[in-house]
Amino acid sequence: MNAKVISIYAADTSGVCSALYELGGMTVVHDASGCNSTYATHDEPRWYDRKSMIYISALTEADAVMGNDGKFIRDVAKAAGELSPEFIAICGSPMPAMTGFDYSAAAEEIERETGLTTFFVDTNGTHSYLQGAEGAFLNIAKLFCREGKEKQANSVNIIGATPLDFSVNTSVSSIKKWLLDNSFSVQSCFAMDSSLDEISTAPQATVSLVISSDGIAAAKYLFDTYGVPYVVGVPVGKSFSKKLSADLKRAVSEGVCINSCGEKAVENAHMIVAGENVFASSLGAELGAKTVATVGIRNSEVLSGTDIFCEEEAELEKLFSQHKTVIADPLFRPICKGARFVSLPHVAFSGRCFLKDIPDLIDKDVRKILNL
Repeated sequence: MNAKVISIYAADTSGVCSALYELGGMTVVHDASGCNSTYATHDEPRWYDRKSMIYISALTEADAVMGNDGKFIRDVAKAAGELSPEFIAICGSPMPAMTGFDYSAAAEEIERETGLTTFFVDTNGTHSYLQGAEGAFLNIAKLFCREGKEKQANSVNIIGATPLDFSVNTSVSSIKKWLLDNSFSVQSCFAMDSSLDEISTAPQATVSLVISSDGIAAAKYLFDTYGVPYVVGVPVGKSFSKKLSADLKRAVSEGVCINSCGEKAVENAHMIVAGENVFASSLGAELGAKTVATVGIRNSEVLSGTDIFCEEEAELEKLFSQHKTVIADPLFRPICKGARFVSLPHVAFSGRCFLKDIPDLIDKDVRKILNL
C-alpha cells in the first residue's frame, strides 16, 4: 500500500507467525530483528496468556554479505533439538530476499538433521499478512492433513482464523456457537483453539467455512485432494448468517463450493465497507453496501461485480469522499473527509491500538452495534 498519512497492514511474516502460533511448531523468521519485534509488539495479542516457539535468526551484516547459510541451519537444528517442536517453519525478510537465500534447500537440510517436518513459507517482509498466512495454512493442510476415518456428518472446518482478522474477543467462539446452533459440528479450526492433531483430521469434514481470504488456498487443496467443498463468508449480521447457513447445507448436499459474499444486492450505494476481502464483503452483504478491499489479492474470487479493490491512499481518499458513510478501521479516518465515519477496528491494520473496541458481530444486529 502506497501511503503518506494512513498506516500499512501487517507484513507477510506476521501472517505466518500468527497462523502457526498455536500449533506447537517452531517458526523462525530469517532476519536481523525488526520483523519479529514488530510482530510481537503490534500484531500478536496472545503473548499475554499463551507461549509459542517463534524466533528470529539474528542475521548479521557479515552473514548476509558472506552467505553464511550453515550458521542458520545449525542454529535452527540446535534449537529444535532442545525444544522438540511438532514441526519447523522458516520464512524470510527483505535482506535474505536481496541476497538470494535458498529457503527450500535450507528447509531440506534442517529436516535431514532434525528428522522433523520442515517447510518454508515464501515471504520477504514486503507483502501483506494475508500472503504469509495463506502459505502457512496451505503447508499445514498439505503436510499434516490425512484422510483416515470416514466423513463426520455436518462437520465443518473453519479456515482463516487468526487474531489479525478476528482479534482475541469472542468472534471465533461465536462462529463455533453459530455453527452448533445451525446443526453443524466443528471438525477443526485453522488455526485458533485447535491443535495440530485436530487440524490433521480436516479431510473428515463435510464442508469448510472460509472466513478470511488467507484460507482459500487451503480450502481449495482440501476440496481438490479430499473432496471437501468450501463456502466463503463470515456469519456477520442476522440475514447474512441465515444465507451462509443455507449455503453450507447446500454445499454439503450438492458437493459444490460457494462464495456466499460474492452475490449481493447493493441497496445502500451511499455506504461503503473497507477492509479484508471476506469480512468486508460479508458485512457489505448484510448491510447492502458497497465493498472496497484494501488488502489482499486483486481480482480475488471473493469480490463481486460491485466490489472494488484499492490499495492506494489517494484513490481511497477520493473513493471515500464519494460516499455518505464509510465503515473502516479508525486509522482510515484522516483520509475520510465529508462522509460519516463508522469505526470498525482491524488488528492487522491498527495493531493493538483499539483492541478493546473491536465488537463481536457474529450473528448479531450489526446496525445496532455500529449505530447505523
